[in-house]
Amino acid sequence: MLRPGRRLSIDVGQARIGLAISDIHAILASPLTTISRSDDLENSVEEVLNTGLAEGELLEIYIGIPLNLKGASTLSTQDALSFAEIVAAKTKVEVLLIDERLTTSLANQQLKQIGKSQRDARSTIDQMAAVAILEYAFQVESNTGKRPGFTLEEWRLAND
Repeated sequence: MLRPGRRLSIDVGQARIGLAISDIHAILASPLTTISRSDDLENSVEEVLNTGLAEGELLEIYIGIPLNLKGASTLSTQDALSFAEIVAAKTKVEVLLIDERLTTSLANQQLKQIGKSQRDARSTIDQMAAVAILEYAFQVESNTGKRPGFTLEEWRLAND
């Protein structure tokens, strides 16, 4: 059984940021919104945190960390880490990093199955990737009984 509490997941992209939210029972992951990314990372974080979610209702915030298929860091990894650091500094909610290697391709496949092209679904694809991050976190917690992902400190210790 998963710990009760709503979770927010964030898929950080170069152009857009997708958000998904869970129900309080951690059963359902739903697309929330897509935010156009600003040139200023801090402004983008502010916009995410101002989506109308009260801090008190969130158990955790999951941020997808894009690694290459070999598990190595990329420029996108560093970008997502910078985003996560700003989120962590601006909220009291625990921020956890979740490996998101295949979430965007999974979201693309799901959109194809329902007949949407990538072009038609640009804003949706980011939300779908955020849903995939959230569902993966549920699966990890359900299978292991442990909190999914890594804190920023755990990430730094493992990757420095």
